[in-house]
Amino acid sequence: MSKVLIADDTAFMRMTLKNILEKNGYEVVGEAEDGVQAIEKYKELNPSLVTMDITMPNLDGIAAIKEIVKNDPEAKIVVCSAMGQKALVIEALNAGAKDFIVKPFQPDRIIDSLKKFQ
Repeated sequence: MSKVLIADDTAFMRMTLKNILEKNGYEVVGEAEDGVQAIEKYKELNPSLVTMDITMPNLDGIAAIKEIVKNDPEAKIVVCSAMGQKALVIEALNAGAKDFIVKPFQPDRIIDSLKKFQ
């Protein structure tokens, strides 16, 4: 079973993702509200996958991705973006994210993306 860390500053988005993941056999081991928490929880929980929002307070998702990948080059991070954030998605992929999913979430697309890393 894959252990997933969800990083998103919106509680509704974290809850939506958590429900989709748990219904599909994933274990959500932690949640983070910003990039700083995402880095701390990654080190603490050692998840097998991370879903990372790009736009968050304190430290954005791209900076968090760079820091996590610096410490763990094998980190499997899927970035979550809103429509129209193509440049940010490209920057996140260049920073070390492995794939991206677009909000509003489509459960099938999320699961298809995460299955690539199992």
